[in-house]
Amino acid sequence: MSDSKQTVVVVDDNATVRALFERSTGNLALDLFTFGSADEAMEYLKENKPSLLFLDIIMPEKDGLTFLQELRRLELHRDTSVIMITSKDYAQDRTVANELGALEFITKPMPMRAITDIILKYINKDNPY
Repeated sequence: MSDSKQTVVVVDDNATVRALFERSTGNLALDLFTFGSADEAMEYLKENKPSLLFLDIIMPEKDGLTFLQELRRLELHRDTSVIMITSKDYAQDRTVANELGALEFITKPMPMRAITDIILKYINKDNPY
């Protein structure tokens, strides 16, 4: 992880969503890492703590809430800033996400500006643009 840049990680099985994050953050001074599965992301996250983690709830092998529960068991990630993203807005998922310490729960599709705004809200408070 770079000392001069904040790091954002996106875990989403949808390549279009990952590409949207890449386009949305292209002009921001941050390092973006995207992963298509929870297992790929876990390998990275075992040794790296991002400034902000976007985590899809509905994924094939392991859903995002289960992944977040496992992540919270790791000392490094007890307080990692997490934003849950999903195409299905279920009250039960919101409750579990809140219990696991997720900061926000946002529903897809997300406009590029919304992605940029939420990133700036959490990682770049002193310099909004």
